[in-house]
Amino acid sequence: QVQLVESGGGLVQAGGSLRLSCAASRLTFSTYAMGWLRQAPGKEREFVAVIARNGNTYYADSVKGRFTISRDNTKNTVYLQMNSLKPEDTAVYYCAADPRGGVTTTQYNYWGQGTQVTVSS
Repeated sequence: QVQLVESGGGLVQAGGSLRLSCAASRLTFSTYAMGWLRQAPGKEREFVAVIARNGNTYYADSVKGRFTISRDNTKNTVYLQMNSLKPEDTAVYYCAADPRGGVTTTQYNYWGQGTQVTVSS
């Protein structure tokens, strides 16, 4: 079965940076759009960023200019570089796969287990 495994989360001070990774297995990685989504305590899961099969990217307004999504099809891995982190970025971050990709959380077929990102003020 498909596996998506996130890593790279942790505790960081406001203004700091983190790089998340998501390694995919048992998936024809290059044929899937890959997304990052997050869920803060007491809030619904929300879209963060997506990278299409052709490398096109799209970001939520809240992270635009601070976060960068990228992929390495040779390593079956998608990354999320997060800079200028804010306390409101605190959440569990999930990577997800979908053939088309998009901003709707419910459309993604496969999900990782999530990695916690905590930004202290």
